[in-house]
Amino acid sequence: MSKAMEPDLQTPLGRASGPTESGKQWSHPSDHWLRGFVLDNRAALGTLAVFIVMMAIFMIANPTVFTTWYLYSSVLTTLPVALFVVVPLVFVVTCGEIDLSFPATMGFASWAFAIVVQAGYDPFLGIAAALLTGTLLGFLVGSLVVYGGLSSLIATLGMNFLLRGLIQIINEGKSTALTSLADSSAYAIFSGQLWGIPVQIFWAIAFVVFSALLYNRHRFGAQVKVVGDNPDSAKQMGIDVQRVRVKVFVFTGIGAAIAGTFSVMINFTWWPTAGDGYLLPVLASVFVGGTPTWGGIGTVVGGAIGAVTVSFIQTGVVAAGLSGFYVQFFNGLIIILSLLGHKWNQARYR
Repeated sequence: MSKAMEPDLQTPLGRASGPTESGKQWSHPSDHWLRGFVLDNRAALGTLAVFIVMMAIFMIANPTVFTTWYLYSSVLTTLPVALFVVVPLVFVVTCGEIDLSFPATMGFASWAFAIVVQAGYDPFLGIAAALLTGTLLGFLVGSLVVYGGLSSLIATLGMNFLLRGLIQIINEGKSTALTSLADSSAYAIFSGQLWGIPVQIFWAIAFVVFSALLYNRHRFGAQVKVVGDNPDSAKQMGIDVQRVRVKVFVFTGIGAAIAGTFSVMINFTWWPTAGDGYLLPVLASVFVGGTPTWGGIGTVVGGAIGAVTVSFIQTGVVAAGLSGFYVQFFNGLIIILSLLGHKWNQARYR
């Protein structure tokens, strides 16, 4: 065989390393940047498509409501609370775990914030207390699961009831009004208005961007994916599997603390039931966003879009002229259709 006829063993099959007869460099169609972007973000783009279709239907059903800014301003006020919990849960689910204790963590951490503010201290000190509380609770939950060898589903569900019961026992169901928050600089920075837009949505977007970079570009995100995919292989690679698993629960505790604090700032009141209503919507957002239940893969941006989708369901159903009884039906319908779409759309599944 002549030198010219020898195959290039260094070039992958189906790709040429040199120019073609026309003198132009040949490239495989999948090398195009747009196609690569779509393949890499298929889950998030699928969720975005579901959201666009849903909003189009709602707008056709009631264009008057869905063309006014007041509707979107209302959603953008409360949406950040969900985003601060949805994003860390993507890390937990990717790691092959689940955390059902975040509603009580939200309530407990925001309680710490309320206690500090009610005592007359600066709200920034209250935020620090809430973050510390969320971090410690996240570490406690993660230690029970990882070092205690308990099922994350059962352990976190038990912790949710335990913490919530402790809150109710101590406070006897009483709320705490924090009207002084309205005059504080912390409120202006974290929960005010900027060009008529709720400031908290900008903080939430920054948190999503940071988490997406942590998930996709940082060593920790890579470790989370490897641990969720194959813990034994992760150990052989030198990854401290137990530490990584604890870290994702700590991250969820921090996110829950931020969410609880923002919730109190929005309402100027701390309630013993703070966080209770977020359990199912947040979990739905994670799975609607394209993070599967089996671990190893996920999408932070998709989870954020899923949170936006779930947030608009209730508003859209009522604005479309249907009664509130249809909300749960459409929640279930969107979740099931999204999961079916992701199962068909994703290249890898078990």
